[in-house]
Amino acid sequence: MSERSKLWILVISCLVFAQACASILIPQGFALAVFSDVTQCILLLSGTAALLPNVVRNHRRARLFWALMTFGVALWLAYQLLWSYFEVVLRQEVPDPFVGDIIIFLHLVPMMAALALQPHTRESDYTGRLGRLDFVLLFTWWVFLYFFAVIPWQYIQVDELAYGRSLNALYLTEKLVFLAGLAVVWLRSSGKWKLIYAHLFGASLLYAASSYVANWAIQRNLYYTGSLYDLPLAASMAWISGIGAFAQDLHFEREREEAPGRRGLWVARLGMVVIFSLPLFAAWSLYDLGVPSRVRNFRLAVTLVTMLVMGGIVFLRQHLLDRELLRLLQSSQQSYEDLKRLQTQLIQSEKLASLSQLVGGAAHELNNPLTAMLGYSELLASSGLSEEQRTLAEKIAQQVRRTKVLIANLLNFARQMPGDKIPVDINTVAKTSVQLAQPQFSTQPVTVHLELAPQLPKVQADPNQLLQVFLHLASNSVQTLDELGGGTLRVLTRQQGERVLVEFVGHGPDSTGSETDLVGKPSSLALSACYGIIQEHNGRIFSDHPPEGGTRVCVELPTDSAEVEGLISSPSGVPLETMHKSALPN
Repeated sequence: MSERSKLWILVISCLVFAQACASILIPQGFALAVFSDVTQCILLLSGTAALLPNVVRNHRRARLFWALMTFGVALWLAYQLLWSYFEVVLRQEVPDPFVGDIIIFLHLVPMMAALALQPHTRESDYTGRLGRLDFVLLFTWWVFLYFFAVIPWQYIQVDELAYGRSLNALYLTEKLVFLAGLAVVWLRSSGKWKLIYAHLFGASLLYAASSYVANWAIQRNLYYTGSLYDLPLAASMAWISGIGAFAQDLHFEREREEAPGRRGLWVARLGMVVIFSLPLFAAWSLYDLGVPSRVRNFRLAVTLVTMLVMGGIVFLRQHLLDRELLRLLQSSQQSYEDLKRLQTQLIQSEKLASLSQLVGGAAHELNNPLTAMLGYSELLASSGLSEEQRTLAEKIAQQVRRTKVLIANLLNFARQMPGDKIPVDINTVAKTSVQLAQPQFSTQPVTVHLELAPQLPKVQADPNQLLQVFLHLASNSVQTLDELGGGTLRVLTRQQGERVLVEFVGHGPDSTGSETDLVGKPSSLALSACYGIIQEHNGRIFSDHPPEGGTRVCVELPTDSAEVEGLISSPSGVPLETMHKSALPN
């Protein structure tokens, strides 16, 4: 505890000791009343000042907790100032019934709401909003009880005896409820919060005991302002100041998390009990023939008005609950979709891992006969052949070399080894892929249009790997259009920001071609290889339907001057591997 807090507690302890000395040494009269009233006002002002810094030091629900506690003590101070105004300034007895009694009665309501917040637990901001509505509901309930039980004997049918009896019974009930709430949160908390709740319970119990002793003395005409019966009251006020000063040196944490929905459940049940109790009070008002008719009518009117007010509060609370339920439902749906997406990715990763092993083994087995074929073709080309035969032999050797390059790329993909990347002209690779696939195009009813954007920036890539991707996409698009009865395939290149796009746009026999699927049924090996190559190049590949119709498969790569993180999904299109998961090996 800091020196400042120790000094604060010492000062208020001296005030309580001075009150005790005055009660013994100063005879009953105006001087003693003045000293006692001023001392109690100072103690309550000290309590408010000691609690207020905790509002600033804390956050969220802990801040609201201390704010409500401070407000409760401030109401207590307002009541004491009003009491002192009659005794010290006006020099007259406090009237009975006293208009300020409602203030002292309601000062415990903010403190009850502070306990309902349970700042020692972890809860959401949404629960904090419900907590504020619960405070309004609680405040309305206690105001209703005061108007129902006390106000009729103060203004409707003045009866000092009934007024005092009703006020004392209702105030005692309120203090018992507050003490019970303090006991519950005290037992359920731990650490620093448990210590704070324990001190609050002790101070509240002392205050309740002082009220009981004072009422006992009043009934026997033994009480007067400043008497020894006021000492427990002054001690409870000083205790509040000590709690505030002590809490300033603590750093509060939410020490445990409450079970989901637990607090909301009992609060909802309490709200139902409160609502369903109102008709009982209305019935009491109608059938209690022992009270004057004016009191019965007043109570009935107060009950009906309270039913409307509390019904509106419950309706608003239910509206917030419905909104939160909808939010949780949407969040659960999103979580479920994310879980399915993650599961699909895991399955995809397992398939790719298995495929990598298969590709690695197959590629090694294919390299041996390809090497022999290459050697025989070169030997054949160097033998005594005609010019046409030698050209055919060189073409065989060229295709064998191309096949070996493709196998090397597959091995890199299987081993997750990136190939050598150099600045590549995308237009050149796209034009080469169309030329290599031209023999396939000429045998099918498909028209191919090449539309290349001039002066495209180069990309850092392995040209052989990109050629493999473009060849597969072009060949597969032509095969798909052929199955549909022909059509048009447009191969376009363009720049979009710091990315270069290569698009394969197909139109079937229908001019719109909106349902044409260019990806069709690609081989599992080819699709996985394309996926891996584009991912390795920090690019993305997706399929969608452009506004002008048809279907588009787009390969997007970062330019040589921009390194962009590779993404396979696209907000404007559907990821290729997601649209055609069925093409992957099972």
